[in-house]
Amino acid sequence: MGSRDKEVHNLVDSVPITCHTWNADMTQIALCPNSTVVNVYRKAGSSWSLEAELKQHGQRVLGVDWSATSNQLVTCGADRNAYVWSKGKSGWEPQLVLLRINRAATCIRWSPDGKKFAVGCGARLISVCYFEEEHDWWVSKHIKKPIRSTILSVDWHPNSVLIAAGSSDFKARVYSGYVKEIEEKPTATVWGKKMPFGQLMAEFSNGGGGWVHSVSFSPSGNKLCWVGHDSSISVVNAEHDCVMKTLKMEVLPLMSCVFVSDSSIITGGHDCMPYLFGHDDNDRLSMVNKLDVVKEKASAGVSAMDKFRSLDKKATVDTSDAAFQLRTTHQNSITEIRTTGRTGVSTAGADGLLITWNFKSLESAIAGLRIA
Repeated sequence: MGSRDKEVHNLVDSVPITCHTWNADMTQIALCPNSTVVNVYRKAGSSWSLEAELKQHGQRVLGVDWSATSNQLVTCGADRNAYVWSKGKSGWEPQLVLLRINRAATCIRWSPDGKKFAVGCGARLISVCYFEEEHDWWVSKHIKKPIRSTILSVDWHPNSVLIAAGSSDFKARVYSGYVKEIEEKPTATVWGKKMPFGQLMAEFSNGGGGWVHSVSFSPSGNKLCWVGHDSSISVVNAEHDCVMKTLKMEVLPLMSCVFVSDSSIITGGHDCMPYLFGHDDNDRLSMVNKLDVVKEKASAGVSAMDKFRSLDKKATVDTSDAAFQLRTTHQNSITEIRTTGRTGVSTAGADGLLITWNFKSLESAIAGLRIA
C-alpha cells in the first residue's frame, strides 16, 4: 500500500526489522526480521516475493550490506561472525570471514569500489576485510586506537579509503582503511595527505555525551554527519577546517542518518518520523521539515467516560481508536535509513514496516519543500 510520496511494505508480519539493504538496481532487498536469518526479496510487479532465506548465523544478525559492484551480500551478527554471500547456480553461498574478534559484530558496510568492507564490533575495534586470492579466503586487519567502546556504525568515504565510525564512547572518528595489498596509494583529500592503514584522520565529539548511533559521509566526501543518543545531530565540513555545527532536537533520539546530497540529510529514530536537515555552504545546520504527511482520520467521538466503561467491563481498551495511534506512518522506532539511488530513501522500523520515500513526490506533497 502507499501514496504518491511513499510506499509502505509489511514484508515480515510486523516483526521488527533490524537492518536492510538494496541491490544496485533496486529490484531486490535483503533484510533481517530481528532473527538469525536474512530474507532476500525480489520485486514482482508492484509486490515483493521472498526469493531466499540466508541461514548461517548462530545468533541475531545485526548488519547487512549489498555491494553495488560485485552483487555480493555481507552479513554480521551477535555470533561474532561475518559472511560474504555470492549468488551461484544453486542459490546464495556463504563464505566465512576471519574477523578475529571476541565480541558481537554490530555493523557492516562495503566500500564503494566493492574490494573490501568494514565491520564494527563490541571488541572496541574495526575490522577492514578484503579477499586474499593466494589462500582463497576473506581476511581482516584491525583498527584499534583510540577506540574506547563499541562501534555502532561505519560508513565509507567515496574514495573507498577513509572510514567514518561512530561509537558508544561518544565519539565520531575518521580513519584510513588503505590496504596496500590490494590497492594503489591513495591521493590526498581534505581530511589529510598521509593515509597509512589505521591512521586517525579526525576525531569529533558534540560535547553532549550521547552514543553515536549513525555516521554518514556526504557524496563529495568533504562533510561528515552523525546523530547521537542525546537527541543531537552534528555536521563537520573538512573543507572549512572541520567546522562543527550541532543541533539539539526536542524529540526522542535519532538512530540513523544519511546524506542524500552535499546539502541535505535525512534522519529518523525513536520519534518514528523522518526529518530533513539542511547544511549550506556557510556551515549553517537547520531542520528543514518533517517528511511524513499523514492525513488525519476522523475521530469516532468516544468520550473518556466510554473508555473507562469499556475498561471496566472488558478489562481492555480498544487500541484501534485514533487516540492510540501515532500520527506517523511508522508506529514504532525507525531503525535504519538507506538511500534508494538518487530518487529517494527507505526507512525500516521496529514496527516491521519498510517504507520507500520518493523525493519528487515529497516535494509535490509538502509546500515549499526542496530536497537538494
